[in-house]
Amino acid sequence: MSNVLSETKYFDLHVTGLGYLNRIREVKLKKGESFLACDIAALNGPTDCAEYRRFDVRVTGEDAQHIVRRLAKVVELERKVLVGFRLGDPWVDTFTYSKGINQGQTGVSFKARLLLLNWVKVDGVLVYKREPSNQDSPAPGTSTPTIAPSPQSSSEVAPL
Repeated sequence: MSNVLSETKYFDLHVTGLGYLNRIREVKLKKGESFLACDIAALNGPTDCAEYRRFDVRVTGEDAQHIVRRLAKVVELERKVLVGFRLGDPWVDTFTYSKGINQGQTGVSFKARLLLLNWVKVDGVLVYKREPSNQDSPAPGTSTPTIAPSPQSSSEVAPL
């Protein structure tokens, strides 16, 4: 008898872009484990007249989780956090508004998994840049990324 393990193969769909990080939160489920989530307002269109596409994402990449958690306080302080990102496996989710002027109407939400952050700028200052690797994703055993402190005041972003 053969001990060959059959490995499932997948087709990956990735979205790359840049956008603003918002609404970082821990989602607690009644059943199952809680998870880290956030919104990304991705920039789209001509640079002189950009539009936003909002993604509600579950942060799944290990390095991305570390960085997003460290940026939670910065986002809470309503500072501008611009990120270069990679999302995986996007899908559309429909819901019904429960309050407000759209109450009872159907809404649409773009969802995805946040796989990694290539760079982070806080108020225009680069605080993190992912080190390039031979592969498109971080190699196993790589160290946790660090974010350089801002050269401004001590109330700025702490190293991530």
